Amino acid sequence: MFLTLGNWILPVILFFIVFYGMLKRVKVYETFLDGARDGFNTAVRTIPYLVGMIVAINIFFESGAIKVLALGLEPLFSKLGIPVEVLPHALLRPLSGGAALGVAAKLMRQYGPDSLIGRLVSTMQGSSDTTFYVLALYFGSIGVKKFRYAPYIGLIADFTTFLAAVYIVKVFFGYR
Repeated sequence: MFLTLGNWILPVILFFIVFYGMLKRVKVYETFLDGARDGFNTAVRTIPYLVGMIVAINIFFESGAIKVLALGLEPLFSKLGIPVEVLPHALLRPLSGGAALGVAAKLMRQYGPDSLIGRLVSTMQGSSDTTFYVLALYFGSIGVKKFRYAPYIGLIADFTTFLAAVYIVKVFFGYR
């Protein structure tokens, strides 16, 4: 029953919007075209931000910098009981949700979804945000240029989320 109801909600909402616009004597089709045109312009305006972010991510991974960083942090991660394999996901998540999801899927195929690594990346994927993606796309699309503290606060939140995910997964699933 809920699935059938769910299939009808979106068409009903769209019909209601068109009907309400007609009641208010709004030129619905022309207004829709204006909105679509603005959406296209917004998409074009954000392309430089997205291209810059994608290029930076690819340079970071293809240069081998992630492997060097993982090697350097492995002793610290080992002391804290955190598998170093989750480091690429933790570093990618603030940059790109899709890329982080790709890393999470790869780790789950390799170690299994019920492993510590699988549970950690699942928790991190679901509980953190794409800080730089938000800054690039959303701030870029509306022209926000003064976002001095936003990256710092976002990265602090990402780091806190990483630590909280490790703690919660270990406590909830009984890992030592």
